[in-house]
Amino acid sequence: MSLSKSKKLILGLTAVSGVVTFYYLNNTCKVQNSWTTNYNPSPFAKWDENWDHRCPKYMNRIKGRRLSETEENTLNEQTEKKPTAVRHIILIRHGQYNLNGTTDGERVLTKLGRMQAEYTGKRLKELDLPYTQMVKSTMTRAQETGTIISEYIPEIPVLHCDLLREGAPIPPEPPVGTWKPENYFYQDGSRIEAAFRKYFHRADCSQEKDSYTVLVCHANVIRYFVCRALQFPAEAWLRLSINHASITWISITPSGRCILRVLGDTGHMPPNVITST
Repeated sequence: MSLSKSKKLILGLTAVSGVVTFYYLNNTCKVQNSWTTNYNPSPFAKWDENWDHRCPKYMNRIKGRRLSETEENTLNEQTEKKPTAVRHIILIRHGQYNLNGTTDGERVLTKLGRMQAEYTGKRLKELDLPYTQMVKSTMTRAQETGTIISEYIPEIPVLHCDLLREGAPIPPEPPVGTWKPENYFYQDGSRIEAAFRKYFHRADCSQEKDSYTVLVCHANVIRYFVCRALQFPAEAWLRLSINHASITWISITPSGRCILRVLGDTGHMPPNVITST
């Protein structure tokens, strides 16, 4: 039975469309497969496993001289030992304070700020974690916030640290025209970076149990710490928002991986109590 010209044309178009569809789907699958199997991350996205200079496999690298046999044996023993504990860093921003104060002593917590600190103290008590210590910035608003929190977890040793004082850590990107002049970043940046290096590192091999350190400090300091810990560009710190008396929680695993568990959490407060400026 012979086919009409119109039917032949339809069959021909159907065959061509089938071939086109086959090649399209085949090539699409290849592209997708190439994305998943041949993907190479940007050099800036790769994790620096020795970010705290405590990675065991790098411990025996001492440049500039040969090691004595005793030194080499000691370093080999240190390399074989690996941390087993997790260091938890719980960062608390101070409560709302008097913005009209001209000196640090006048920038005390407002009534609302004290209420915020109480809610956070209650929350830390409810979490019932085995807190190791509390370290407070020496600025008045952080000192007062920490004191209120201590009423709910009184058994925790309290320390004080000037490195945690508020400041301008690094020029933000994108830049903000109304922000601090360059000399502020020059003065504050090295201090805040020193605070990061002091408190953010993996556990020593001698640490047997997980530790929970509470740092009561400031928004700029916390935002900078988060960017540095996650190995994000530090200049991005001003893109983050941290509420008053909020909880930020970072865990540093034995391998040195940093996990952001909570960022600026104020879910334990009623909505009418939450403020950020």
